[in-house]
Amino acid sequence: MALIINGEEVDDEVIEGEFRNVKGHYERTLQVSCCERDPEFRGYAKDNIISRVLLSQAAQARYPTVDEKDVTARLNKLIEQAGGEDQFYMNIGMPQKNEALVRENVAGGVRLDTMLGEAYGPELNPTEEELRAFYEANLRHYMTEEMIQAAHITKSLQGATSRQEIYDAMRAIRVQLRAGADFMKLAEEHRADDQQLIDLGWFKRGEFMEEFETIAFSMAEHEISPVFNTQLGFHICTVLGRKAPEAMPFEMVKEAVRVRMQEENKDKKFNELIAELIAAAKIEDTEPADEGENGGNGH
Repeated sequence: MALIINGEEVDDEVIEGEFRNVKGHYERTLQVSCCERDPEFRGYAKDNIISRVLLSQAAQARYPTVDEKDVTARLNKLIEQAGGEDQFYMNIGMPQKNEALVRENVAGGVRLDTMLGEAYGPELNPTEEELRAFYEANLRHYMTEEMIQAAHITKSLQGATSRQEIYDAMRAIRVQLRAGADFMKLAEEHRADDQQLIDLGWFKRGEFMEEFETIAFSMAEHEISPVFNTQLGFHICTVLGRKAPEAMPFEMVKEAVRVRMQEENKDKKFNELIAELIAAAKIEDTEPADEGENGGNGH
């Protein structure tokens, strides 16, 4: 057994499952390839498990009994959120209803919520002055998104004898543009029909095709792009204007500032609680050191 927390053994499969979740998160955000960070991710997985187990143990010790009405209320809410009892049991991977086991797990959630509510204390209620100070110190969170105005010349592959034919035609247009030809005039000449937009107006990231945005947002104003393709065909684009991010007025984001302050205050108190529980715990990591983690560590 690789991990023992205050005498409670953690099954290897639990560690492996958490490791896969952690690694999957980093893979989805393109921060990792293959296996070079596996020891680091396994360490994160163990940290997550240690925190969860310690919280569960502490909640059980501090609140050994819970009001069955609270358990029923929480269970009914979970079933409602799932869209019904059958869907609820399907969601939790329990093909056959076992109400006693479910209520036991839900009671654990009630205990944890009670303990965290006590740890968090009253909701933070910052003054206007404190809100403004936080806003000024964290302006990066309250900026408008970068926007550009772009125009493009595009040719679809519909009706073409080959991709090469369209590509060569677009390259020829680009040669003219780089020699000083008027972009909007050429775009008008090569527009497929009156419905095809040339000036795409102002837009921010996430509003157009990713392939198009990757090129457009990397360009300087009035630069002529290379010929590139998307699912709609081949394109040449230019940036007509650019709006840099700027701070949103305080009054516009005041409530968002309040929420962030409250969330950060809760995060701080949560981390303090975890640190307190770890300091008082006996944690044995018996995994061999040559498997890559910080094996053999104890607290």
